[in-house]
Amino acid sequence: MTVGFIGLGKMGRGMASNLQTKGFALVVHDVVEAPVQALVELGAKRGTPAEIAAACDIVVTVLPTGKEVHEVILAPGGILDHARPGTLILDLSTIDPDTTDLLHSEARRRGMTAVDAPIGRLAWHADRGQSLFMVGADDADYQRVLPLLNAMGTTIHHSGGPGAGTRMKLVNNYLAIILCQLNAEALSLSQRFGLDLTKTLDVLYGTTATNGQLKVNWPNKVLAGDTEPGFSIDLAHKDLTLIVQAANAARVPVPVAAAAREAFSQARSRGYGQNDFSAMVDVACDLAQIERARLPKGYTPPA
Repeated sequence: MTVGFIGLGKMGRGMASNLQTKGFALVVHDVVEAPVQALVELGAKRGTPAEIAAACDIVVTVLPTGKEVHEVILAPGGILDHARPGTLILDLSTIDPDTTDLLHSEARRRGMTAVDAPIGRLAWHADRGQSLFMVGADDADYQRVLPLLNAMGTTIHHSGGPGAGTRMKLVNNYLAIILCQLNAEALSLSQRFGLDLTKTLDVLYGTTATNGQLKVNWPNKVLAGDTEPGFSIDLAHKDLTLIVQAANAARVPVPVAAAAREAFSQARSRGYGQNDFSAMVDVACDLAQIERARLPKGYTPPA
């Protein structure tokens, strides 16, 4: 079986590398040359999207937005125009449900199938083969892609039929992203009050106020002074936009998501967009003109 892999950004490069080193024959493509060359050095072949579509049984895509998914897969001259009947498109992108639904219907119309399996966790998990996937697929297609997902991750949730993975990812990211905004406001308030950050976290970690972002991600990212994007403020803003739009279409009010989206909009307008989304606490502290929240070196969160 030959696998195509299109999209070698922060998430895709790590996942493609794991596939290649774990025995899958890959043909890869990205608009940036450096990650393509890195995969070629691991043994992968390079190809254009059209060449990948024509040669591969499964085509994996990890693309930034629904716009790129449409251009690469669905538009005239895209993957579906070049792929053989029986090809499976495994889209790992976080996109709007309408584009995912269109991908499934167009693939079926052409004698192909699709699986939506957005990625949970962060870029360093992808590098280590520890990603989480939320999968929307029929049972047969799920079994077909399961070996690939197991090679790229440690946790796979078959969330339901076609489209369920994309919708599950929006629900997950709703909480993950707004928790960053809540944490940012709480810790900036702590800074203004002059509270010791270590003691503040000791309290928060010991009550129901704690959350995964604050306990798992933040001590390793912004609170340690690392704002290099594992998941950027720009991408978080994009996902909040998808969440608000999808919720509006489903007639579900999400006022907290809408408010958080505007906070992320403000962060982007002030030049923080390429920082890790945990850096929302820096935004809050800078706006209040108080010292940024930072932990002493060597701090380890309690188990």
